[in-house]
Parts: sequence; structure tokens; C-alpha cells
Amino acid sequence: MTATEGLLVPPGHGRVVRTPAQHVTFKVTGTHSRMASSFEVVVPPGFDVGAHVHTRSEELFYVLEGELDVLAFEPRVRTPDNWKHWESRSGTQVVRATPGTVIVVPPGCPHAFANPTDTPAKMFFQASPPPDHERYFEELLEILGTGGPPDQAAIEELRARYDIQQLTPLRLKHH
Repeated sequence: MTATEGLLVPPGHGRVVRTPAQHVTFKVTGTHSRMASSFEVVVPPGFDVGAHVHTRSEELFYVLEGELDVLAFEPRVRTPDNWKHWESRSGTQVVRATPGTVIVVPPGCPHAFANPTDTPAKMFFQASPPPDHERYFEELLEILGTGGPPDQAAIEELRARYDIQQLTPLRLKHH
């Protein structure tokens, strides 16, 4: 069946999944796109997704508000503790992304983002192919929604199922 009508998602609309770690609004899902799942993500101060890599997924990030530290390259050395000091063989380093910055991450490329500021940041995030990232977000937010420190074992198991190899830990700001 061919769709004869597109999808229009007005501002502020879309299914919202919220935890202390992230606030994710599903804008376009695999139901409406064969190309990518699209989300609006509010990244709270102090949140670090941790460096990770996918073998199949391609991702695109577009910073809308605030600032994020962003990684999208293979470092000389994948140190297991902190990606913020990584450097590529060509000298590329982690960048402070401001509104209007676009980051495209091909399969196999390590990447990460963190909010080092005191104010929330907002980004548009696209992951292809759908619907893997939708399901991953739903299940991750269930784990993070329990309160307390993240259950790293549960997160690891979840990531293994969704083609996410974690290289450094996911961190939340502790209040």
C-alpha cells in the first residue's frame, strides 16, 4: 500500500518518554518512515550518554538549543573511562556543539554526547534503520526511570540486543 498523505507533527506533539536522565519525544517512527526514526531529545545538565558504536545504525544529531560536547571519530586509543580527551589519528578532538551544529555518524564510528553546562540542551536526533532506536529508548528509559544510579548490567544487556557497543559508561549528574 502506498501512503498518499504525509505525516505532520505539530510543535510540542509526539509521544514523550521521560526520566531523570533524558526527555525524549518520538516525532517520526518506523510506522511512518522506512528511512529513520526521529526524536527530539532534551539532554539535562551533567548527562553523558557514554561513547558507543553501532555496526548497522547511521545517526544524525542537530543541536537546537544549548551546548553539547560531541564525539564522532575513531580515537587513537579507546580509553575505557572518559571519551572527552580522545583524539583521532588526524588530530580531531571532541567539539563543543552549539545550536545549528549537525553531526552525522556512519556505522562503525564511535560517538558520544554530554551536556557539560548548567542548562538543558535540546537536539533533533535521527537513527536509521527504524524501529531499533525507538525500542531501545523505551527500554532504556524504563531502566533509568527506577531512580538511583543506573543499573549498568541491565543497560549492557539491553545495548547488546540493539547493536550498541558501549565504550565508556553512561553517567547522570547526581543531585
